[in-house]
Parts: sequence; structure tokens; C-alpha cells
Amino acid sequence: MIKTGILNPQLNSLLSRVRHTNTLVIADRGFPFWPGLETVDLSLVDDVPRVVDVLRAIQMNWVVGRIWMAEEFRHHNTASALAAITSMTSPIPICWESHVDFKKRVPSAIGLIRTGDTTQYANMILESA
Repeated sequence: MIKTGILNPQLNSLLSRVRHTNTLVIADRGFPFWPGLETVDLSLVDDVPRVVDVLRAIQMNWVVGRIWMAEEFRHHNTASALAAITSMTSPIPICWESHVDFKKRVPSAIGLIRTGDTTQYANMILESA
């Protein structure tokens, strides 16, 4: 029995298949469904878990080399929400781009993790280092 770390077997399986430079999406509760893309749905209720909760758990055993986020996150959320993201991800670079360009990257990801996050544009694409 797993005693520490990520306990969800579907999420463990997905993470173990991500290789160097592969990408993985962590999405909020309203992110569109992507046919053909493996989705691990962790959503429980509003804001449980949040994107940052999943990122924190993943970072314990997974090396993130780069992160993409929608530029709109910076314009639709508070300065404290932005500070929470940037402090948590530092020194990993965040590549800010329009949400339209962000979504063009999604089909090439290994999988998608859906959260209960209600924060606007909180979605992230992580590239494995």
C-alpha cells in the first residue's frame, strides 16, 4: 500500500508515463473536454482540489522544466493570486500566452488532470525536464 505521496492510482499511472519534454495539463473545473486525451478527474467540489494543490503534489516527485499559462490569468485575477503562482513555481519559467494559443498546445499533451479550481484561467501546461 502506498503510504506517502500521490495516492490516486490513475494519476500515478499517468505521471509515470510522462517522459523528457512531454507535457501534462492541469486544468480548472470548466476546462473543455478533449476527446482522445487521457483525463484524470480529481474534482470534488468547487476549489477542491485547486490547480496549485495538484502542482504542489506533482512537484514532490516530478521535475517540471517549463510552464505555460494563459496571459488572461494575470488580467482576471488578483495580484495575490499571481504572486501565489509565481512564488510556487519559481525558478521554473512561466511562458505567458493567449488562452487561444494555450489551448493549441493541449492536444499534444500526454494527459490532462481536471481539478475543482474556480480561478479564472488557472490552467497550466507543464513540460517535463
